[in-house]
Amino acid sequence: MLLLERAPPPPLAGSYSVNPERALRLRSISSSRAVVAAASAAAKSAASSSRGGQKRKQVASVANPLAKHCVKLRLSAAYRRSCRRLLLVGLAPVLEMCRFELDAIDYLLLLDGVEVPEELHGFSGDVVHVSAAVMKKVSGMQSVDSTEAIAVMHMPRHFRDLGSHEDGDALDGMFNHPKRILVLDGIQDPGNLGTLIRSACAFKWDGVFLLPACCDPFNEKALRAARGASLQLPIVCGTWHDLHALVTKYNMKMMAGHPESSSDASKGIHSLSKELADSLLNESLCLVLGSEGNGLSSDTLQACELVNIPMEGTFESLNVSVAGGIFLFMLQPRYQLDSRT
Repeated sequence: MLLLERAPPPPLAGSYSVNPERALRLRSISSSRAVVAAASAAAKSAASSSRGGQKRKQVASVANPLAKHCVKLRLSAAYRRSCRRLLLVGLAPVLEMCRFELDAIDYLLLLDGVEVPEELHGFSGDVVHVSAAVMKKVSGMQSVDSTEAIAVMHMPRHFRDLGSHEDGDALDGMFNHPKRILVLDGIQDPGNLGTLIRSACAFKWDGVFLLPACCDPFNEKALRAARGASLQLPIVCGTWHDLHALVTKYNMKMMAGHPESSSDASKGIHSLSKELADSLLNESLCLVLGSEGNGLSSDTLQACELVNIPMEGTFESLNVSVAGGIFLFMLQPRYQLDSRT
């Protein structure tokens, strides 16, 4: 299938300047939308039958536009964001996500011979049966033994990439007077990032803010580790400038998790305790966690009060997802504590 790009319209008369970065971004989004449209047309042109309101189709070739679209969704964060779509690989993650966003599925890809699971009989979208070759290509797996299903889903409405917004109101509506925001600073391991999002959701934090150098929250491994939390919790990607605007708007206190023995802290460090947690119950708080390899950035060290988890023995630090779980539990918002008591 050939995709013909429409020539751009002639420039308007008079002086009119175009932001080259914005133009490039809009062209990228337009191109991605064209590919999505081609994939949709390919799915619709496949032989289909109907059962229970589901449109059932067949894709046997890895050269099919829908298969190519799915592969790009798996491999490219930029493509996922331009399309506002994500890929879920594996039946268990698909069923887990569908508890929250069944209507968000564009396509459900099933291996030839696999029937639609009972839990998805309410799904009225496109069911596409694919060959083993297509399933391997799309999933990136060498074997299809544990990969019976893949879903193409809409990206959550409460995800915002501030790099794609030029207006100052991009954060409006994302948070309603937040009390607790988890900020991740350079977390590159998708398993750790997904686990932290899951813990933040479990302890009723209001959202997650991802600073530059964090991995994509809709990376396949991050989605799997988050266990559906990525579809429930507001997630924002932005810069320190964006975070400062958020902190100023809601008058939030900033603290950062920090190993006690680390030598890069030039100011005093609080020890995490019930007394400290109780003193913060009535304050709005941003908690920043950094990567194990590089630690906290200089911006974080300068902007935040530091807090550590007291430990005995010879260990200097914990895995960031383990330490994060402790911080998120101890510093959870008052209404979460009240609901438990």
